[in-house]
Amino acid sequence: MPLYEYHCKSCDNTFELRQKFSDAPASECPTCGGPVEKLISQSGFSLKGGGWYGDGYGGSKAAPACPSGGSCAGCPSAS
Repeated sequence: MPLYEYHCKSCDNTFELRQKFSDAPASECPTCGGPVEKLISQSGFSLKGGGWYGDGYGGSKAAPACPSGGSCAGCPSAS
């Protein structure tokens, strides 16, 4: 379930709620009962372990040189 962040307009309280996508947005502050607004927060993102990033981009392995000079249009495999 996603975690949503809200800010109370009355008491300046900022809080998080874990809600389903189908749940209605929160309308009142759990501290004072005042009106709240949903905040747009930055989400965390982390790539761990192997996989496409670690194997293809994250390592220090150099890509093999292209015999056609780097143009896919000149590659015999592209036709």
